[in-house]
Amino acid sequence: MLFNSFEFIFIFLPATFFIYFYLNKKKLTEASRGFLVVSSLFFYSWWNIVYLPIILLSMLFNYIIGKSLTNEKEHKKVSKKTLLIIGIIINLSLLAYFKYSDFFISNLNLVVNTNIPLLHLVLPLAISFFTFQQIAYLVDSYKKETKEYDFLNYALFVTFFPQLIAGPIVHHKEMMPQFANNKNKIINYNNIALGIFIFSIGLFKKVAIADTFAIWATNGFDHAQILTFFEAWATSLSYTFQLYFDFSGYTDMAIGAALLFNIKLPINFNSPYKATDIQDFWRRWHITLSRFLRDYIYIPLGGNRKGNFTTTKNLMATFILGGIWHGAGWTFIFWGFLHGAALIIHRIWSQLGFKLNLFLAWFITFNFVNVAWVFFRAKEWEDAIKVIKGMIGLNGFVIAEKFEKYLSSFKSIGATFGQVTQNTNFGSEPIGWIIVSFIVVLMFKNSMQVKDKFKYSLYQTIFIAISIWVFYFKSISGIESQFLYFNF
Repeated sequence: MLFNSFEFIFIFLPATFFIYFYLNKKKLTEASRGFLVVSSLFFYSWWNIVYLPIILLSMLFNYIIGKSLTNEKEHKKVSKKTLLIIGIIINLSLLAYFKYSDFFISNLNLVVNTNIPLLHLVLPLAISFFTFQQIAYLVDSYKKETKEYDFLNYALFVTFFPQLIAGPIVHHKEMMPQFANNKNKIINYNNIALGIFIFSIGLFKKVAIADTFAIWATNGFDHAQILTFFEAWATSLSYTFQLYFDFSGYTDMAIGAALLFNIKLPINFNSPYKATDIQDFWRRWHITLSRFLRDYIYIPLGGNRKGNFTTTKNLMATFILGGIWHGAGWTFIFWGFLHGAALIIHRIWSQLGFKLNLFLAWFITFNFVNVAWVFFRAKEWEDAIKVIKGMIGLNGFVIAEKFEKYLSSFKSIGATFGQVTQNTNFGSEPIGWIIVSFIVVLMFKNSMQVKDKFKYSLYQTIFIAISIWVFYFKSISGIESQFLYFNF
């Protein structure tokens, strides 16, 4: 079930809200939590009920391991560390089987010239997110940082539907005290108003902006055979903004939906395209994933405690693994490598004491991120190379005919005059959207900053109405799309 669907907005969400608080009002606390778990599993199963047993077995396994890690009496034969390692290996094995089997088989076939048939497994929805979340739970249990050992509570922690499908990746200690707080079991009208407003911001980002950019990004990456300079830049920037508004829109909708239940999810975005260096970018983009990579991969590898060479290796390993987490393909691995290399260069640059002009620092950072997204988006290497070649001008420059009398001197460097988007049929529309998007992401407050200073007014009512109208218009037009991070 999609957040941007009639079923979710007008049936599932209000029905779950009213029944949950009705049960709490009747002092049926256990029943209310059980209902929320069942509702969340129904939400998950809407996509494909065949994969419901996977998440159920995963939860049961990790609950048992986590409980064992906190019970000192159970470590006479198996040490806590061994138990933790077993738990992590089994979690990663499940993820690897569904997500990476065909990638491993295809590369094995290529290297040793075999013909092992691919499995063509359908990736279970949210497996990357609930696997990482449960690994974090096991590590926290090993460190004695978890306090809830009731299976119903644990199931609620894993399945709570606003964050189940694509995060944020949350810690047990962030969530369970909120569900246990008696004040949160009573309807809070301020949270309802705030939640609906934040949800509507995310809905607008998704259906009005991200899905519009998706058309141009798809045309450029998947359909065009060749891209000239301006077509390639329009293509790459379209995806850069599609991904931003798609994932930040999902996160807003998740945070807004959770607020209806008086649950505050952690911030996952903080205007990442305002970043002035690559480290700043990763402190702002997908914050909970960055936190997971830091706490459960980079620091255990040694972090920056063992000298520059080891730090360099740790950074590279962390971001290559981050790339692999996003998808089973060499383009994702290369994307992770690029970010690892950028962080290493930034570290060396900072140690040498160099500084750049603020605008130049932002310009370099944004363009690096934009170029790296090309490999993240490309389905095949050829698609990425096609876009990159266009971006650096290897496929020529086409300038609109109306400018020929003013810019005829550009012919000397290979420019031609004609239809600028002859290979993509973009028209000039993406230019306006890209300019407006730059203004929005750079000049305006983000949704979390708005949330912190929220005061309900007529402005919010009008914006909510506009978001619903745009959503309705897109829906009746037959335009529907999944969130991009559903694929990861």
